[in-house]
Amino acid sequence: MKTSFSPVFLDIMDRAENGELLNKEDLIHLLDYHEISPEADSIRSAANQIARKRFQNRGVILGQIGYETVPCPGNCQFCSFAKDYTAFAEHHPAPSDIAELAKTFLRHKSLFALFLMGMHHFNFEKLLRIIDAIKPIFPDTVKLVVNIGDFTRSQAEELRAAGVSGAYHVLRLREGSDTDLDPAARLNTIKDLREAGLEWYYCCEPIGPEHSSEELADQILIGREFEAFQHAAMRRVMLPNSPLAGKGIISEWRLAQIVAAVVLGMNGNRALRSIAVHEPNSLGLCSGANAVYAETGANPRDLIEQTQKSRGLSVHDCENMLWECGFTAVNNGCFHPVPLTM
Repeated sequence: MKTSFSPVFLDIMDRAENGELLNKEDLIHLLDYHEISPEADSIRSAANQIARKRFQNRGVILGQIGYETVPCPGNCQFCSFAKDYTAFAEHHPAPSDIAELAKTFLRHKSLFALFLMGMHHFNFEKLLRIIDAIKPIFPDTVKLVVNIGDFTRSQAEELRAAGVSGAYHVLRLREGSDTDLDPAARLNTIKDLREAGLEWYYCCEPIGPEHSSEELADQILIGREFEAFQHAAMRRVMLPNSPLAGKGIISEWRLAQIVAAVVLGMNGNRALRSIAVHEPNSLGLCSGANAVYAETGANPRDLIEQTQKSRGLSVHDCENMLWECGFTAVNNGCFHPVPLTM
């Protein structure tokens, strides 16, 4: 079947494939196509080829430990910890318990980074104690990253001095309306962590069917403006008791199209080292993503306290998914699927 693409579409794709910067209007045009269309197929295919060349067909595996649960005053309408409807009780494991969970991740030579995830309001001194407990067991090949609420420039510098290499922090879609958080404060934390020399992990999230192409383009381009170390796309999970559950969920096929737009939109960002799809799936990994997360402990998209028993993938799962999607190595050079130990 012969397909005729519009001159506008062909011009955008030619410029993207030549490594030129795409503007907001370009990204909106790409995102406006239906996920099941020849244009969307072309976007995903082009992004896959560009990303595999850019990242030398190397996958990235990251692990995350949700180290506590509390009814969170951030009250994000897409999060299982939101104080107005959470079913989780407060849970504060000791630093030694977190270190034991870290050991489970760190025995995998394919792991690139391990994240510590807390609530929006968190005890900074306790976080430092957890870092002190786990740093002695960290190999030089694995980065330590935090995923926490807003923090200051001085705290960013303390984290870096303690051995933290980076932070995941996002000005999320409809921040301030779908959350009780201040968009300006979120953005200030991003600026502070970048100025303190931390690597910045970012994401276009949490995406629902109601988000416009313009909203998605704006959020994607923040990652380019502040030079994300990792960019990503994540769809919103339909938590039954959450206020946004009735708005539905996008398909993995649409998520893959947005991943592809992230790839094309990040031309010109020399700091970029990977692009993730979340939750991990093969469609995203064949549309420009090369990074996936394994998860343990608390998870804002899960209703089970230990997400490794539910939604969370293991490192072994991630290794096999990357292999199935044609990746030939991981960032630390060790990559091959191995059988499960019975």
